[in-house]
Amino acid sequence: MTDKFPDAEIIKRQSDYLRGTVAEGLDDLATGAISDDDTKLTKFHGTYLQDDRDLRDERRRQKLEPLYMFMVRLRLPGGVLTPQQWLGLDAIADECANHTLRLTTRQTFQFHGVFKPRMRTFMQRVNALGLDTKGACGDDNRNVIANVNPHHSDLHAEIHRLSTEISERLMWRSGAYAEIWLGEERVHSLGGDEEEEPFYRHYYLPRKFKIALAIPPENDCDVLANDIGLIAIVEDGRLAGFNVAVGGGMGLTYGNAATYPRLAEEAGFVPAEQIVDACVAIAAIQRDHGCRTDRSHARFKYTLDDHGMDWFLERFAEYHGTPMAAAREYRFSHNGDRFGWVEGENGNRHLTLMIQSGRIADTENYRLRTALREIAELHSGEFRVTCNQNLMIANVTPEQQARIQAIIDRHGLDDGSHSTPLARNAMSCVAFPTCGLAMAESERYLPGLVEALDALMAGHGLAETPINVRVTGCPNGCARPYLAEIGLSGKAIDKYNLYLGGDERGQRMNRLYRENIDTATILAILDPLLGRYAAEREAGEGFGDFLVRAGIVDAERPPEVFHIAYSA
Repeated sequence: MTDKFPDAEIIKRQSDYLRGTVAEGLDDLATGAISDDDTKLTKFHGTYLQDDRDLRDERRRQKLEPLYMFMVRLRLPGGVLTPQQWLGLDAIADECANHTLRLTTRQTFQFHGVFKPRMRTFMQRVNALGLDTKGACGDDNRNVIANVNPHHSDLHAEIHRLSTEISERLMWRSGAYAEIWLGEERVHSLGGDEEEEPFYRHYYLPRKFKIALAIPPENDCDVLANDIGLIAIVEDGRLAGFNVAVGGGMGLTYGNAATYPRLAEEAGFVPAEQIVDACVAIAAIQRDHGCRTDRSHARFKYTLDDHGMDWFLERFAEYHGTPMAAAREYRFSHNGDRFGWVEGENGNRHLTLMIQSGRIADTENYRLRTALREIAELHSGEFRVTCNQNLMIANVTPEQQARIQAIIDRHGLDDGSHSTPLARNAMSCVAFPTCGLAMAESERYLPGLVEALDALMAGHGLAETPINVRVTGCPNGCARPYLAEIGLSGKAIDKYNLYLGGDERGQRMNRLYRENIDTATILAILDPLLGRYAAEREAGEGFGDFLVRAGIVDAERPPEVFHIAYSA
């Protein structure tokens, strides 16, 4: 039967619940790599095998294998951690990784440059902090993300609690993690699915699965980009429940018109006390009905397009035991972060810092890591990673605010006042030199692109106008480029696809405008469009909304618009 499945599906089914030969591969120090089969399994454990692509050619000339290393990603529901955990992760960056931490668009941390002999130490240090990396990658439920709302302290606490409960319920259970990384002995007998993986069973999910929670009117997590988008409905100051949207996802494959990004579609309303069980039911629907013979068609968005919303609602009532109620009204107004100090309902203060591309490092002129370490040493609240690669220092007491501000001032950290609106709304994935999927630069490309776009905007009197810009090095869409007002995805070295027409609320995707173009062409295209926007925009109108209203791009987003460049 398994001969109809792709290799990745067969490997996980035959892996003995994600054990494979990972432990043996880690013990083999003759190579910095592990086997291809085990590389697929370690994704479930939160880690990817990578190599330094800047050094590939030189090492090949020297007849050396690539400089293999691992990227490791944490499971951190809602992006919340304590100052003690921050200090522990900061120390791990020096002991086991490349001396940097990277905040991701899924509200967690990635560590790069972890060499194989340090992998078990890394995992053990993370475990000692009360954290883990389970399901941060792989065909399972990924890190659950949520609004980072600085105003509504009680509501944020409830949303964070739910994000943690959803993550715990949908975390894989196999003893493989403790055995491989923490040195524990195998205690399970060969009892099969019910003992090892009562939810995922031995075949897990067809592909990755993502869940987000948003609190209107803020949509800073781009809730509709997820397989399940939970939109909080607050009535009389109380969390009544959630509108449930299903079937979002960002990735596509160049040249394969059957792949496309998709916004989640509103299905109905579920009361707050049922929402964790509802998420488990929806994930089970995808587990049982998602495509397993074609991985390019295996995301939940394609399951929904294959079967339709009526079918989904019938399955939901069957799996959950209760049908969804009618969706309730809400409104989104914004999908970026709010920078600077704000005061919450509980009287504590919250400071959001702008972290370019989420990279936390010390450089000669900017000691960002050092400053955040100093803050963590005195802070009594928590840190919150945002879904836009920025960082909130949360629940600062009034007594601590001045001391933290003094550190901010001494090190020149950016509370948003040091950056242009464009820079504050820009995101990128890592891409080169470590991502094996990258076709073009992204993180290293973004600063120059922002500088060039800022110059264009200043020339048109738009210097203080926010425009959402996102760049990825490949079409997988880790920085959610298909929701940007200006989106770029790498096509080849120094060449990008340009997407235009997303909105500033995260409720309309953009579309392919021009294909396979260099930076000079990108700027030449955008310059007159920005000029028209400056001259013709309506009060409060965003750039993407203007492009649609003016007929520069159309408003419809059928799948083909992500593969065929626009022509008026």
